[in-house]
Amino acid sequence: MKNDKNLKNWLTDFQLDHPLVIAGPCSAETEEQVLKIARELKDSDVSIFRAGIWKPRTRPGGFEGVGAIGLKWLQKAKAETGLLMATEVANAAHVKLALEHDIDVLWIGARTTVNPFAVQEIADALEGTDKIVLLKNPVNPDLSLWIGGLERLYNANIKKLGVIHRGFSTYEKTKYRNNPEWQIAIDLQNRFPDLPLICDPSHITGRRDMIQEVSQQALDLNYDGLIIETHIDPDNAWSDAAQQVTPTVLKQIFHDLRVRKETDEADDYTMRMNKLRTQIDEFDSKILEILGGRMKIADQIGALKKEKNVAILQNKRWQEILDKMIAEGSQKGLSEDFIVQFFKAIHQESIEHQEKIING
Repeated sequence: MKNDKNLKNWLTDFQLDHPLVIAGPCSAETEEQVLKIARELKDSDVSIFRAGIWKPRTRPGGFEGVGAIGLKWLQKAKAETGLLMATEVANAAHVKLALEHDIDVLWIGARTTVNPFAVQEIADALEGTDKIVLLKNPVNPDLSLWIGGLERLYNANIKKLGVIHRGFSTYEKTKYRNNPEWQIAIDLQNRFPDLPLICDPSHITGRRDMIQEVSQQALDLNYDGLIIETHIDPDNAWSDAAQQVTPTVLKQIFHDLRVRKETDEADDYTMRMNKLRTQIDEFDSKILEILGGRMKIADQIGALKKEKNVAILQNKRWQEILDKMIAEGSQKGLSEDFIVQFFKAIHQESIEHQEKIING
């Protein structure tokens, strides 16, 4: 699959003067609930109404969606409001039912994207469709798996494609429900700059109070749209209550978001930006030079450990380094998350250098 300017045609056809917005409840619960939310969103920046009909749950016993009856509620909402309708599909049977009920947008969830067999089954069921098909990133941070799912859909002659960045699972505790790992989405964006990229701040944050912040971050990174979970009574939602906002709050988010220009052609901007980027390039080169020097010392440590038959991993020493760097980094305005990730990568590289020497 190669980048193609036509990938963005379906989005351009909306003729929007703002980013695309997909919004609605995590789950369709009742006909009344669906219609009430849709009515609230009708005269807003929302172009597509979303609602989960089938809900994959981590453990059995939770609410797994109302099933096919909910598709009829979406049909009613579309007829009344004119909004396009979107729902998640996880297998060919879901696709068949969604198409029979003329659902406009189908998305493939993160748990499904990890399974190439499931994605292929959905691609086969959708082959040649004129519906919009969106692929969420896989649960685990694997760009190849994300692109592989995209290629399966592309090879099925599905013309209206897009991707949703909903963050990635991590064993470590962070402030996010699913760590954004922005660089992975940026790498995908660089590979396919014309492929519509939509951010899901609801699933990234898991908290309604962070929706605004992450939405703004996405727009600052030139995302094409947002998919935000919206409920008339979030606290009593049947699923993912903590990450849903009311339609009123959603509209305020729209009002407060700032869409940045991708660039500025003014000579003053260009001159100042080029100067700053030159400085960044110089610092990056110095960082690589310093890291290269550090790894040479790691090689010497590996040689000494080999000579004295000492284990590579020294947990106490590693923790001392990490604690020291977190403290010093904080004084320099660097976040703890960044320091931990950065020095974990350095530590891993040091271990690999020492392993080559000890086992070489």
